Amino acid sequence: MTRLNLSERRFEGTLAQWLTAAESSMGVTLYWLGQAGFIIQAGARRLMIDPYLSDTLAEKYRGTATPHERMEPPPIDPTELGRIDLVLVTHHHTDHMDPGTLSPLAEFHPDLRFVVPRASRAEALKRTGATNDRLIPMDAGERIEPWPGLSIVALRAAHESLETDIEGNHRFLGYALIFGGEGNNVSIIHSGDTIPFAGQGEDYRRVRPDLLLLPVNGRSEALAARGIAGNLTLDEAVALTVESEAPAMIAHHHGLFAFNTLPLADIERKAAEPGLPIRLIPARPGLEVVVSSS
Repeated sequence: MTRLNLSERRFEGTLAQWLTAAESSMGVTLYWLGQAGFIIQAGARRLMIDPYLSDTLAEKYRGTATPHERMEPPPIDPTELGRIDLVLVTHHHTDHMDPGTLSPLAEFHPDLRFVVPRASRAEALKRTGATNDRLIPMDAGERIEPWPGLSIVALRAAHESLETDIEGNHRFLGYALIFGGEGNNVSIIHSGDTIPFAGQGEDYRRVRPDLLLLPVNGRSEALAARGIAGNLTLDEAVALTVESEAPAMIAHHHGLFAFNTLPLADIERKAAEPGLPIRLIPARPGLEVVVSSS
């Protein structure tokens, strides 16, 4: 049986400095980009999930009841990221499928490919500006191996509901990232935006996750009335981690838009509760987490 090693710290330098340091790090190393975004280094390979590194939404909603002004600036310009091997997008909402981030990435990295929900393929083509051959469309239950040592399994997500297109493809996805070889695997699940639904924990247990990346901003009738779909509450995220038999979770999707967030202090208090059955890591600016097995 393997033993999970997990360490966390606040990286004190810039993201550009982290990108240099992470190239020689051991294990699978994650850096929180804000909202639902992560950059992950595994060996010589680097991937991103749901990067929102622009002010696309602030420009779109300026002067409205939901202005989408950033609480924290982007940690880096998309054109300064250096080598990126793969970008995964969980769904079509702009803070996850952002043309202000994805289009520059596609332009500056002509070999970069994008994993996207098959249901959102047409929208992904527009927002990335990439050619069709650079997209890897997936639906829940499918598995790909983009390079040796990484398998990706697409999972169902319910951004308030389990929606499908007319062909039955799920509009909202999560992804299980399985790194390494036989007997030395690290499995990380990014749930995408989701609320609880029947069978979710069972879906997750199948890939034996070591770490879950879960949204915790919750949901409300007031936001739903404005057309803003909700997510797991913090307590629901903890319960899902327990049900999934994962030892740890990172609580994210907070701290970006003031009208739709959860105070970091609330997450920190939960993480400090005596007897909490999992390790709860609050996502903070500069958060670095290293996961390995031995």
